[in-house]
Amino acid sequence: MASRGKKTAHAVEQQREDVLAANEAWFEEPPDLDPRKLVFIDESGLNSKMARLRGRSRGGERCRAAVPHGHWKSTTFTAGMRLDGIVAPWLLDGAMDGEAFLVYVRKVLVPTLVPGDIVVMDNLPAHRVTGVREAIAGVGAELRYLPPYSPYFNPIEMLFSKIEALLRKVAARTVQGQHDAIAWPSTSSNQTNSKTTLPTRGMTQIKVKLL
Repeated sequence: MASRGKKTAHAVEQQREDVLAANEAWFEEPPDLDPRKLVFIDESGLNSKMARLRGRSRGGERCRAAVPHGHWKSTTFTAGMRLDGIVAPWLLDGAMDGEAFLVYVRKVLVPTLVPGDIVVMDNLPAHRVTGVREAIAGVGAELRYLPPYSPYFNPIEMLFSKIEALLRKVAARTVQGQHDAIAWPSTSSNQTNSKTTLPTRGMTQIKVKLL
């Protein structure tokens, strides 16, 4: 019996033979990797016009919501995920580029790494700028890039979906409001909720709670 539902889209490139082969090769790595050493890195784009995608209305009436249309702010939330929680959270005012990502790696991520760690991230051009691999290797850690078109290999994507749902719920309309909203999960989790000073582009300082 057929039913209606929302389509789930994926990159058509995922069906290419070379991409499928690269995905299979990724899982042929030695199975004795210590999962406690894995650090998955990714970014999530946020903005001040986020709102719930669904709502309630009277029967026969359109469900409406007011959101900013001409003036809104974008931020990028970058973080790492270990087996025991989130590490190196960073909020960037604007979009991520290679220069900003290198600052993140050197100033935020690397201080959390120890020898033997394996940092895993996708092939975003910003992730491949000169200096990223060297900074990670400098503390005895290893960098591995995911196969192309394989976002589902990174478990941090599930965390970001929760954060985006939270921001749609609170509908923060300022950058500071987004920062405060992202800190909320720390008050209801078993993770530490101590405050960490994180550098943004231009090295201005903001206070953000660890998730």
